[in-house]
Order: sequence, then structure tokens, then C-alpha cells
Amino acid sequence: MKKLTLGIVALGVLAGFTVPGAFFEKPPGWPEPVYAFARNKPVPEKIRLGRVLFYDPSLSENNQVSCASCHSPFSAFAHTDHALSHGIHDSIGTRNAPALMNLAWQPVFMWDGAINNLDMQALAPITHQAEMGSSIQTVVNKLRAKLLYRRLFKDAFGDSLATGEYTLKALSQFMLSLTSAQSKYDRMKRGEETFNEQEQKGYSLFQRHCASCHAEPLFTTHAFANNGLPVDPLLNDYGRMQVTHRHSDSLKFKIPTLRNIAYTYPYMHDGRFKKLSQVLEHYAGGIRPGATLAAELQQKMELSSNDKVDIIAFLLTLSDQEFVFNKEHGFPKELMPVK
Repeated sequence: MKKLTLGIVALGVLAGFTVPGAFFEKPPGWPEPVYAFARNKPVPEKIRLGRVLFYDPSLSENNQVSCASCHSPFSAFAHTDHALSHGIHDSIGTRNAPALMNLAWQPVFMWDGAINNLDMQALAPITHQAEMGSSIQTVVNKLRAKLLYRRLFKDAFGDSLATGEYTLKALSQFMLSLTSAQSKYDRMKRGEETFNEQEQKGYSLFQRHCASCHAEPLFTTHAFANNGLPVDPLLNDYGRMQVTHRHSDSLKFKIPTLRNIAYTYPYMHDGRFKKLSQVLEHYAGGIRPGATLAAELQQKMELSSNDKVDIIAFLLTLSDQEFVFNKEHGFPKELMPVK
């Protein structure tokens, strides 16, 4: 069963958490997914179409930027080349591109929670002028002109005519397939492997200092929190408050998952930290007090140098190489140049 906990599987032959029209496995000990599968039944053909769309730069205005440009599979579908995302015409965004994994359990999206439906999430980067700079109708017109997509849409939805709804639902199906649950931590929890002494010490420290916000097994609560970062004077980003317009949400950003954290640097919403050691230095001595600072950070986190090393040793057990190097998630052969 080791290979069968990768989420929605291309062959659709997986026992476990089932939905009409396909099969989906909930890893042992995980909560129920929150995604409304009944509205968008996962089938292999939709996932395949979504995968092709995800890597296709024609979704952008200048046909040069794809979803994968900022969400590389080798970075756990995050972005490591720049602190901030880069879009068309080398435009620079305002935030670091978050990792994409375990999205079936995620109720809201974006660092500020501006999107609450995965089927609509792709609209944000497609239409953002500093990212893909296009419109859904322009994208649909491009797709309708390609024989490849007429075939893929027919296979996925029974209709060869691309639509905005079909495009967005196919993209969400591919993103839903990105389930990461095969790290050393997961094998330890299943009794298949044990932590060494340093990893176990780090795990205990993590449970004491970090787990209230980065709760197992998803290593996030999906809540929003002010983690004591000073505002970048150039970006002037106040996070969740820009969506809710409530001062109580000032400087609050969505708590990210720590799964595959070794692959998803740089860290924080603006990518200001390049190393995990810098992140721990912040929590141990760099917290900026404020009216909305998370209650969990009101008291100083006492961590010795050895404690920090041990915590990092534990965090490295959250790396899932099967997920990061899974060829089923990579660049699709359908987009390979015809020789």
C-alpha cells in the first residue's frame, strides 16, 4: 500500500475514501477532506487535462508563464528562484508562491484567504497583471483553437468545447491529486520506521513549541496569524486585513504547512528568510510585539542552539521524496515538441 497514498490516483483503482465516479484515499489518521467532491467528481481524464493545463504557458497573456513557472514540482510545487513570484514580462509580484499539496483539506487559499473555493482559485493568477495577465475568456479561446485540447476536454467532460468552468475544474482536479503523505514522519506514524535520537528530540520540541499552529498531520491549522514579522516597507503588506478590512486581522497571514519544508524555501509570505535556521532565529528572538500578535507567541520561545538543530532535524523528516519526484505530477508528454 506504500505507493497508494498519493491521493487521487491516475488509474482510479484505490480503496479508501470514495466519491462518486472515482476513488480517493484518506491517509490513515487524517481528517476528512473539506473539498466538495460532489460538485466536481474526480476522474483520471480530468486530472490529465488539469495536468496539461498546469504546465501550459498559453494560459498567460504572452504565452510564456505557466502555473508551474511559480509552482515547480521539484520544489514541492513552490517557488525557490525568487523571494517574490515573477510573472509575465518579468513582473514581480508581492508575495512568495505557496507550496501546493494536500489541498483537499484546505478551506481557503492565498496567503490572505481571498479565495475560498479551489475550483475558482486559478482565476486569481490567470487574471493578475503581475502574474499571468490574461482573462479566462482569452484562455478559453486559445484552448478551443487547439486540437489537443478538443480531445482532452472531450475525454474529461464529454464535450470537446473548452469552457471557463471546465478549465478551472480540471486545474483543481490536478491540484487535488497533489497529496503528500509518504515522508519519514508518515512512515514513523505508521510504525514502519523510527526516528533517530536527534529527530525524536526535535519532534518533542516541535510538539511543545510549534504544534499549536502547525498541527499534525497536515502541519497547519489553516488559520491566520500574526507571527511577529515587521512589515516590509516596500511591500506594505498587511495580509488578511486587506481582504476583511478588519483591524483585528492586521498582519495576519495563513499558516502554511510545514510538509516538505526543506524544498519550499525561501520562507514567509514575502520570502524574506532563505534558511530554516533564520526562521527559528526569528521565533526565538525576533518577534515584533503588536496588538494582533498570535497568543502562542506572546511569551518568548526559549530555544538553545542545540534545540534549534534538533527541531530542524525533525522538520527534515517531513520531506516526501516520492511526492516531489513523482513523474505523474511532472511535465506532461502532451506538451512535448513534435519532432
